[in-house]
Amino acid sequence: MINLPIKKLRPGMITAQSIYNKKGGNYLTRGVPMTEQYINRLKKLGITHLTVTSMTPGFSILPPDDVIQEKTRVKAIHKLYDTYQMLESTGELSTDTLSGTSEEILMDILSHRSNLVQLTDLRMHDDYTFAHSVNVAVLAAMLGSRLGLPREEMLPLIMGSLLHDVGKLIVPTEILTKAGRLSNEEFTLIRMHPEAGRKKLRELPIPSASILATIASQHHEHMDGRGYPHQLKGDKIHRFARITAIADVYDALTTQRSYKPAYKPHIAYKIMVKCSPGQFDESMLSIFFDNVAIYPVGTILKTTMGYAIVKEIEFGRTLTPTICVFGDANMNVLPEPFDIDLQKFPPDTITHVLEDMELMPLIMRMKIDPAKFLKG
Repeated sequence: MINLPIKKLRPGMITAQSIYNKKGGNYLTRGVPMTEQYINRLKKLGITHLTVTSMTPGFSILPPDDVIQEKTRVKAIHKLYDTYQMLESTGELSTDTLSGTSEEILMDILSHRSNLVQLTDLRMHDDYTFAHSVNVAVLAAMLGSRLGLPREEMLPLIMGSLLHDVGKLIVPTEILTKAGRLSNEEFTLIRMHPEAGRKKLRELPIPSASILATIASQHHEHMDGRGYPHQLKGDKIHRFARITAIADVYDALTTQRSYKPAYKPHIAYKIMVKCSPGQFDESMLSIFFDNVAIYPVGTILKTTMGYAIVKEIEFGRTLTPTICVFGDANMNVLPEPFDIDLQKFPPDTITHVLEDMELMPLIMRMKIDPAKFLKG
């Protein structure tokens, strides 16, 4: 996969990203071939870059299947947006709507247990809150199911994850979307959102209010007691909040914001593992990354054997995918590219993951689209 400037897009290229707004309005669905009409529409929307599966128009390479259908995720964003609108205008929370949304997410997760996490999207106008909350719920549901939680516990976990940031209603939008450094006063206000969320959910006459409020209150607590707002430690942090914390940070790291780029999954993995001894539940984090495509299919790698493309990933060994080595260290295409299973090689076989800006020169130098090696 490669992220291209809009001017480099060509009809027939297949998008690896969905594009939608905060209401769940879908401008483009991943896996759809580009057309001139789509490209012109993206330009009008102000989109500057888009990730596609291949630079070669007409290559029938679809993005990997995710743990949830795109239509389920987009519908959930729309329902969550409506829920927040009602909460702000009337002070009431539609539990029927959220229960139905939680059920749909759960059913989708259970129906796609053989898939790895591939969440990727492009959000318009920094519409972060609703898409982020749905992604967190999806990731929390995936982790909860892998931990073997029963159905009666999964539903409040999902609903609580959908509402984990409800306390941000007290924070002005201009602060949430601020591109520059936050002032001390602004940062203090943002750190008040877990407690604000707890109070809001506890005062509503809804099922599982206590659990939902606990998730909202504790999702920024750290295992070593250095989190906020109450500096809880270890098992004092509810396991649903520990699950939500992992999902929350992963989606935040891999999403572009006004003040930061989107980190690729392998970078998010390194950051979170480094933080793990103090911030996250280590056993949960390990299971989480057993189910996340750390090197998604189509990722271009520099290895000790040359340049390669990721072809296949398996559960439990997401750090050691099967790859196709197609070029030598001097960027010459090999006469006979070959597949290898990285599980059989030393951990330092991968030396570098190519950024998008590095892919274009490589492709031009080799005069070949690496995506062709996914077809064999």
